[in-house]
Amino acid sequence: MPESTSAPPPAARRAQWPAAAVARFKPLLFIAGLLPFARWIWLGFNDGLTANPVEFLTRSSGTWTLVCLLVTLSITPLRRLLVQPALVRLRRPCGLFAFFYGSLHFMAWVWWDRGFDPASMLRDIGERPFITAGFAAFVCMTALAATSTQWAMRTMGRRWQALHRAVYLIGVLAIMHLWWHKAGKHDFQQPLAYGAVLVALLGWRVAAALRARAASGGPRRS
Repeated sequence: MPESTSAPPPAARRAQWPAAAVARFKPLLFIAGLLPFARWIWLGFNDGLTANPVEFLTRSSGTWTLVCLLVTLSITPLRRLLVQPALVRLRRPCGLFAFFYGSLHFMAWVWWDRGFDPASMLRDIGERPFITAGFAAFVCMTALAATSTQWAMRTMGRRWQALHRAVYLIGVLAIMHLWWHKAGKHDFQQPLAYGAVLVALLGWRVAAALRARAASGGPRRS
């Protein structure tokens, strides 16, 4: 996700963590990211997937998709507030975990809900708004995951930056997907909670962009 950064003052630069130190967090991040998946396996072997395993796994994979997406969006505010640019190295694995759980959530719908029937899937996308929003979010996530490599970044140049700004759209679509799904049950606690986090993260970005524009004396020309 492309976002410009301004150079920190000398004192802050001396306190910055080296990239190699941040890279050491990646194994821990990988383990943490797989914990929900490992928990499902453990529950499966111990009859803990509730009376409706399909619903439980579908709901849980959707929840962890959104959690990982919000964690991904929190990396930039965190690295700027802590003045630790090297934390950007953790953003890609967080985003890929969001795609991993999003893929499982998508496959739950394709396999268990629609039975691999393309005609049924197309009808569902056209008839149910929450499916429409979820499908659109997954298509965007797939594009971002497929172009998340350094090679794609170098090859696409500015187009890569424009494409990866779609992460904001993905966040909005994910909240819409959850909201419309919960609307049928009149349960808005989760959509409101996750939506508030997303608004805070996007609001921080808007405020940062406005401060940067004011500091530069006006909008920059590209």
